Parts: sequence; C-alpha cells; structure tokens
Amino acid sequence: MNATSPASGRVVLLTTSHRVAPGLLSWPAWQALRTADRVLCADGAHPQLPYLREAGIAVEEGAPTAEEVVDACAGGRTVVVVATGEGEPALTDGLARMAGSGRVSMPELELLPASYDLPGARLLDLVQVMDRIRAECPWSSQQTHEGLAKYGIEEAYELVEAIEDGDRDELREELGDVLLQVVFHARIAEEHAEEPFSIDDVAGGIVAKLVHRHPHVFGEETARTPEEVKAHWMRTKAEEKRRESVTDGVPTGQPALALATKLASRVRSAGLSVPLPSGEGVGYELLALAARAEAEGVDAEASLRAAARVYREAIRATEKETGA
Repeated sequence: MNATSPASGRVVLLTTSHRVAPGLLSWPAWQALRTADRVLCADGAHPQLPYLREAGIAVEEGAPTAEEVVDACAGGRTVVVVATGEGEPALTDGLARMAGSGRVSMPELELLPASYDLPGARLLDLVQVMDRIRAECPWSSQQTHEGLAKYGIEEAYELVEAIEDGDRDELREELGDVLLQVVFHARIAEEHAEEPFSIDDVAGGIVAKLVHRHPHVFGEETARTPEEVKAHWMRTKAEEKRRESVTDGVPTGQPALALATKLASRVRSAGLSVPLPSGEGVGYELLALAARAEAEGVDAEASLRAAARVYREAIRATEKETGA
C-alpha cells in the first residue's frame, strides 16, 4: 500500500478566483509560493503570473505529467502548481491513478484556495456575459430601452406569481430574469452618445440612496420599530425629491387598483384630508374599496389577485365536472 512521508515531498494545487483582482491572494498562499522549491503553471497567460513574478516568485511555464510532478517532489521538496481555470484535471486524475496503484510513495497532496469569491461575485460573470451578448447576438445587439420595457413588466408579474405560489425554484429563476432586465438596460445605457451610464453607476446610486435613507443603520439616528424606520425613509425621500405634490413620483401606468392604493397611501402618510371623489359607476366604487383596504393595512391588489386565483380554480373545476 502506498504511503506519504516527509521524504516524498508535497504537491500544492493553488486555485484562484477570476472574480477577484489578480495578486490578492491569501497569506497561506503567499507562504506556500515563497517556500516552494518549484512553482509551475501550464498557462503562460494566467492573470496571476505578472503579480507573482513582481513579488519575486520564479514561475515555470509548463504542464508536467503526474509522474514528473511526483519525481520533482522527491527528497522532501515542495511543488506548487498554479491551477488554470479548468483546475488541472489531467494532473489530478494522473495523481489519483498513481495513488490508487499502491506502488508509488506519494507526496502529500494539498488543495489550497488562494482567493475566494465574495458574496455577489457571480454578478461580475453576469456583466461579462451581457457584454458579450450585446456585442455578438444579432437580436440583443439591436434592443432598446423602449423595446425591452414590456419584458420588464412581464418579468415583474411572473416574480409576483412565483412568490404567491411559494415555489422556491421558480422564485430563484424569476429573480434572475428581473435581474437580467436591470443588467440589460444598464448595458444599453452605456452606449448613449450624450448621457451614458453603466451598471456600476446604477449600483452606486442605489447604494448611496440606501445609506442615506437608513440613518438609523449608517448614521447616528435611532429607529426601534418598523414605523420609525418608515418615517426616516419618507423624510429623507422627501428631502431628496423636493416634490411639489405627494402624488409626484406615483406612476399612473401601473394597474389601476395599485394606483388607487398608492394615492390613498400618500394622502394618509402626508396627513391630508382629501375626500374621495363621488361619481356614478364601478370605478368610483373600486376607488373607495381600494382606499378602505389601504386604511386597514390590506394590499388590495394582492387580495383581488388571490380571489381571482380562487375563481380561476373554480372555473377549472366546473370545466372538469361538465367536460366543457
């Protein structure tokens, strides 16, 4: 049976994340690199190489076989292999076969992550993929903000449906579709001749807004209840927008029930006394119902949608019973 011993040496497979700036390696990684007898890398264009060499690490370019690596470790030597994006499958498979043969005194094998993805790192992949699609896809390269607007609405409704259905897999997918709309629009915005902006500008703007509207988190103010938090939010929002009316910023293109609820909410939050308009017809009745629901803390849009879904199931049940 094969075994490892100090005399057999050590092989360190050093992995890095392409989502982290080259040269930003962990301290154990730098220690392994500086104390290694040999450092190997199969990719001469590996983004880490210039930084390793600048730090005085002698990196040999080449792709030795498993047998060659084991031989290089003889006498207790340490060989560090800087892995390429594929992870060196040929080398690791070869080492596994040698270890499984039981005929070779194997060096100590260690997988050492030199850098880790931070939370949100995959967003960088999304931006890169979107860049390429925008440049190379015949359909995507021709899209405009106006042409994509309808998809944003559709994806938002599909997200709401996934939430109401309680389907976790569908929720994750629909969140991705909504995120795609944001990244797609930001990518298109980069090409504007006079007022371009990027996804970084979009993210930077919302970060600044969140920090400013949460002084109880990032500042010295305090908020112990959701109501106090909302008060902070509304006050800072009013300072930012400097609106002439509480109705400013309420999109009139949203569903009518949601529009009525939002207007009623703005009136109540501002402490205004505005009688509901009187008139004939279902529209005024629905307006009164929406205002009543808002005052009672009920989401009229969600309530009606839930009732409509029950109605839909009743329709299907009747169709099934009657064979219609």
